[in-house]
Amino acid sequence: MNARSLSRSAAGLLALAASPLVLAAGPAMDAAEKQPLNLHAIGMFFVFVLMTLGITYWAASRTKSTADFYTAGGGITGFQNGLAIAGDYMSAATLLGLTAMMYAQGVDAYIYMLSFFVGWPIILFLMAERLRNLGKFTFADITAYRLDQGKVRTMAAISSLTVVCFYLVAQMVGAGQLIKLLFGLDYNIALVVVGALMMVYVTFGGMVATTWVQIIKACMLLVGGTTVGVLAFSQFGFSFDELTNRAMEVHKLGQKLLNPGSLLADPVTAISLGLGLMFGTAGLPHILMRFFTVTDAKEARKSVLYASGIVAYFFNVIAIMGLCAILIVGQNPQFFEGGVIGGKVIGGGNMIAMHLANAVGGNLLLGFLSAVAFATILAVVAGLALAGASAISHDIYSRVIMKGKANEATELKVSKFATIGLGVVAVLLGMAFEKMNIAFMVALAFGVAASANFPVLILSMYWKGLTTKGALWGGYSGLISAVLFVLLSKSVWVDVLGNASAIFPYTQPALFSMPIAFFMTWLFSTLDKSKAAEAEKEAFEDQYVRAQTGVGAATASSH
Repeated sequence: MNARSLSRSAAGLLALAASPLVLAAGPAMDAAEKQPLNLHAIGMFFVFVLMTLGITYWAASRTKSTADFYTAGGGITGFQNGLAIAGDYMSAATLLGLTAMMYAQGVDAYIYMLSFFVGWPIILFLMAERLRNLGKFTFADITAYRLDQGKVRTMAAISSLTVVCFYLVAQMVGAGQLIKLLFGLDYNIALVVVGALMMVYVTFGGMVATTWVQIIKACMLLVGGTTVGVLAFSQFGFSFDELTNRAMEVHKLGQKLLNPGSLLADPVTAISLGLGLMFGTAGLPHILMRFFTVTDAKEARKSVLYASGIVAYFFNVIAIMGLCAILIVGQNPQFFEGGVIGGKVIGGGNMIAMHLANAVGGNLLLGFLSAVAFATILAVVAGLALAGASAISHDIYSRVIMKGKANEATELKVSKFATIGLGVVAVLLGMAFEKMNIAFMVALAFGVAASANFPVLILSMYWKGLTTKGALWGGYSGLISAVLFVLLSKSVWVDVLGNASAIFPYTQPALFSMPIAFFMTWLFSTLDKSKAAEAEKEAFEDQYVRAQTGVGAATASSH
């Protein structure tokens, strides 16, 4: 069992806990050997790919303008967008990593799932409506609304690309390791397949194709997870009491299976992780971008509500799967190397969900769930690539280099080249980081999103006193401090660079880098007495009316 790697220390676990996807690409997968070809999985995967390529072909005929490419022309409904956001949020490792965590750690894993939830009320009550009313294509439209377009957009694009690149690497490494396990393909070939398909979806279909790939994948994930969960739970007469009592009898934690344990042992790291997950979610460019795809602010609010419900349901399915696996997988010698119960799980500890599918539904269900895992990574990578491409083409090329004078056809062309470039970079980085612990990349992605994107974004919407100078100092100080804190933490300084001890004692940067970003934004905005700063403060009234009413949101381009 992979319990040792999950419970080595609270800090180590929390570093992994920066995102569920890390759990699917941790040390257990590095050590795993290729499995025999899973023909059911390959067949179902090809069905998914053909279906999504058909959607891309259909979407390509509808993607004529930059609005179509970036936001599907603003024509997605709240329910469709809710499914797509949930699809963006539920990575393959939400299925694999969190099921394995529940299997090994019990209720600690459930507390951790809940911590992912805290970001949604912030987005729902503070951000969704204003995002839709003020923005057009990217969140930089909002931060730069009344500030210096060139400087603020450049800063927002740099922090967005930092988050996107680290997320892309984490997903690509996860994809390579998963496919090596599930399909028997070589790691590098797997990376090229994922990269090539992602380029096709985004380059030809834009946001229309990406949204529908997300929706199909979310439905597949929900159907696959629910089927495994129901079949497994039925073996205990759908009685939660019977399931938990029997699980506690056989699990190494015993009665403590349902007690909070070591996951939150270090309060500073726990609070920092909580802040990173909460505010990082509200600063992730590929999540924020989805709010510009709906018709109006009402649909934006609906989409958060639907996404929250879908994710909540799926997390509960995973919790049931993890508990059932303790008895169905953990007590069956066929799933352990050498047939020794309690030994090393075949394929690594993250394969618990797959073994459970095999136990309750045979090769067919295992094949379906394997295909879902691959489809999930493809969909998330496509969303990330689109967010990165829009930062390059819309923010940097169109607004900064061409100063808003670029024609749509050229901007669309730049977007497509940017997507291909990001695809190539993602594949090469995936190859370079194959053997490396990627926990620090995801910690960095959340830390940067919470420290560089969120403070400037929320203050630009709510604080009249924000100036260009304050936004730049806040954004760049949040970005640099988050990167430095992770670089000097145990995740990188000791585990990657091989130094004896960490300079920065915690694995999560948000508790320290977020206050720096807010303070620098406030300080330099307050000190700025220039005429330009006064004009920016006066322009807040116009922005406030637009944010509240949405007047001009459908037709006006970003100011």
